[in-house]
Amino acid sequence: MNTSKQTGPAAPAYLSAHLDARTYASEVTLGGGTVAYWTYEPLETTPQTRTILVVHGFRGDHHGLLRVADHLPEMRIIMPDLPGFGSSDAFGQDQHSVERYGQFVADFMAALDLGPDTVLLGHSFGSIVAAHFVASHPAAVHPLILVNPIAAPALEGPKGVMTRLAVLYYRLAARLPRGLGLALLRNRVIVRVMSETMAKTRDRGLRGFIHGQHHAYFSSFADRDSLLESFTASVSHHVAEVAGELKLPVLLIAGEKDEIATLPDQHRLAALLPDGNLKVIPGVGHLIHYETPEPAAGHIRSFLKDHPA
Repeated sequence: MNTSKQTGPAAPAYLSAHLDARTYASEVTLGGGTVAYWTYEPLETTPQTRTILVVHGFRGDHHGLLRVADHLPEMRIIMPDLPGFGSSDAFGQDQHSVERYGQFVADFMAALDLGPDTVLLGHSFGSIVAAHFVASHPAAVHPLILVNPIAAPALEGPKGVMTRLAVLYYRLAARLPRGLGLALLRNRVIVRVMSETMAKTRDRGLRGFIHGQHHAYFSSFADRDSLLESFTASVSHHVAEVAGELKLPVLLIAGEKDEIATLPDQHRLAALLPDGNLKVIPGVGHLIHYETPEPAAGHIRSFLKDHPA
């Protein structure tokens, strides 16, 4: 395991100056592949300080959750790039399935000696991975936080048509000659359309920041095959599948205008959880981590106060 102090250019306007001082970049070898991860140490350790392990969403990496980490300066937050994304190697011969990502979480926790008082947080596709991991490892973490959780099957309901079109998009990109396939996946117009569709804020500066983040990091994937496998996993599973098995306290943080993980689905998911708590942030969609990190951090802080280690 290699660890170094993170250095780099000045923090963007939408991140505070003290975040860089908290940031340590590290690597660990798991299953023959390198996993890059970042630790955000607390500015000051208090009795409320917890270690939060974050699982990011599909086509994202650790950058997406930086604003949430920034608003939790009293917490220790560990954010790996999932295998196949960002700076982490793909799984090699293994399928990029929900089950395999769950095994990655278990291996990563073991490598870093993260015990059962670890808080697990998953965003979007990461909510699926986190929920299925907890269902299979019920005593591994406490509690569980899901941001913009994928609460229902992606291939059913009104959004099913768009999901099927996306499936065709990723399959086509995987079958085309390599150069054409990568060009399709990394096409700036397509990435911008995705970004425009998800962003709900009317703040022009913040929208520009979000689009810049998506253009910078949305195409940081290892290869087309692992991307297709991960996408297939993301639309083939959902949190409600295992909701009844999640016996620990679960916080759901949902966006009022989320068109990917809709609010009615969030209410249905909350009703399935043995110990669930749903918080809805108004005026935001699937980008809570970018658009409303402060209220999200407030909900996380209150939830952890109610559920101490």
